[in-house]
Amino acid sequence: MLVLGPKKQRELLLNLTINLNGCTVVSNKTVKDLGVTLDPDLSFEEHIKTVSRTAFFHLRNIAKIRNFLSKNDAEKCIHAFVTSRLDYCNALLSGYPDKALNKLQLVLNTAARILTRTHKKYYITPVLASLHWLPVKG
Repeated sequence: MLVLGPKKQRELLLNLTINLNGCTVVSNKTVKDLGVTLDPDLSFEEHIKTVSRTAFFHLRNIAKIRNFLSKNDAEKCIHAFVTSRLDYCNALLSGYPDKALNKLQLVLNTAARILTRTHKKYYITPVLASLHWLPVKG
């Protein structure tokens, strides 16, 4: 259960428990609903952190086997395990500050570098354009 409202009122209900038909429901700092992590401020910081952590995990694994994959197969893996996570419920992040979306942009940049085997010292913008990938930031 997630308690929403002004911070001062939430602090009064810090350890709220409700008993429903013998089942005890306890309040949490974050809850997951349809794959989106929500916090009391609805800031989506925890959701962005979770998505980027999971995406980087998959990118590390794809990078380990990248030499054995064709570009087409690597692209399918990246779309299946990484960009699909970035795209899921991204409408919730519209209007969100670019600084907060930087972690998700780093995920996309890393995915493009792994796919195209581009070194870190080269600009990523032309690589993203050649792949026809839109930036995360508005």
